[in-house]
Amino acid sequence: MKTERRVWNRWLPVCIPVGLCLALTTSASAAVPTFSKDVAPILYKSCVECHRAGAIAPMALTSFDEARPWARAIKQKVVARTMPPWGADPHIGKFSNDPSLSDAEIATITAWVDGGSPEGNKADMPKMPAFAEGWSSGKPDLIFEMTEPFIVPADGTVPYTYVTIPTHLKEDIWIRGIEYKTTDRRVLHHIISDLVQGNGQPVPPSLTRDRGRRELGGIGGYVPGRVDTMYEEGVARKIPAGADIVLQMHYTTIGEVVKDKLQIGVYLAKEPPTKLRQAAGGQMPNTGFAIPPGNPNYEVMAKQVMQKDTYLNTLYPHMHVRGKDVIYKAIYPDGKEEVLLSVPKYDFNWQMTYKLAEPKLLPKGTTLMVVAHYDNSTANKFNPDPTATVRWGDQTWEEMLIGYFGTIEAAADGSAPVRSTSSSR
Repeated sequence: MKTERRVWNRWLPVCIPVGLCLALTTSASAAVPTFSKDVAPILYKSCVECHRAGAIAPMALTSFDEARPWARAIKQKVVARTMPPWGADPHIGKFSNDPSLSDAEIATITAWVDGGSPEGNKADMPKMPAFAEGWSSGKPDLIFEMTEPFIVPADGTVPYTYVTIPTHLKEDIWIRGIEYKTTDRRVLHHIISDLVQGNGQPVPPSLTRDRGRRELGGIGGYVPGRVDTMYEEGVARKIPAGADIVLQMHYTTIGEVVKDKLQIGVYLAKEPPTKLRQAAGGQMPNTGFAIPPGNPNYEVMAKQVMQKDTYLNTLYPHMHVRGKDVIYKAIYPDGKEEVLLSVPKYDFNWQMTYKLAEPKLLPKGTTLMVVAHYDNSTANKFNPDPTATVRWGDQTWEEMLIGYFGTIEAAADGSAPVRSTSSSR
């Protein structure tokens, strides 16, 4: 018995691990996600708005054949959370237009790539999302467009360009939404739009913005993945009679010449103005800073005091290539402070508007503040000149701090606006 026990004990450690190993290998093989069943639904939900033929991304990911050569790059980007692009700290605030992938979705893509990136059964492929070739929100009530096309060259870098579009409105209008339609979405990275007091005259495209006319507030913008801005039910934005629309255009070259004649479609509110809450907003600029040469963490801030009860709706920070990080915070009348948005790694190439999951009440007397840091050192690979003292300016080698914000006025009865599903972009 003693001899048999020694033999049994000698083989036990070998036999059991081998059996377990075979079982685990079979299980692991069966558990590898496939493109058709597991990965395509994630890409269709969060990626192909930009990664498809004719859109702005450099490659399409709508099929297995398109995605397979990029499998490792896809894994790298989603694990680093640089794609889909989104700058907000996930631990601060909730935003209705957050495109970020969940931990489970990232794990699925990682397992697919690590498992050899199998296609799976073609029958498991989901239906391709429908993308509107015309106006995604239907035919607009009014269309404003560039007075002449802008020529985007085949290659090279296109400086930021400011384009003024006269509205020629004879009376005020109230809009429930706005959409931007470009000739070729591949050449358009982003738009920042503002209303200004108009003079009805066409203005040639310019590298700098005319600051001589009174600014009337923003009316949304365009970034890849978001083509329209639709307000909540019962909320509208006023465009005053005679106003002009000024667009900051960021074009990118695609290897061929494109003539872009951008159109702006607006959707009129159905209710009379007396029954509408006004969507408005403002900006908190700081134009008096001077960033010292070589400074890796220079702080600039701006603030504004709310003159009446207001519901905060959106936040949009704007800096240039030395921008490092930025936060928005509210200081309430009782002294309590709340961080509303934190962008720990600001990226000039992705100009993001952050839409609160629910509009937040800022009581009269609340101070809204934006605090940003700039890296003017040699460690910043995008820094044009770390030996320069950097001040406010329109050009990208200069700097800005503008804390844009969107608001919805409080109702007479104090009730909060309700976020609608159509306004989540």
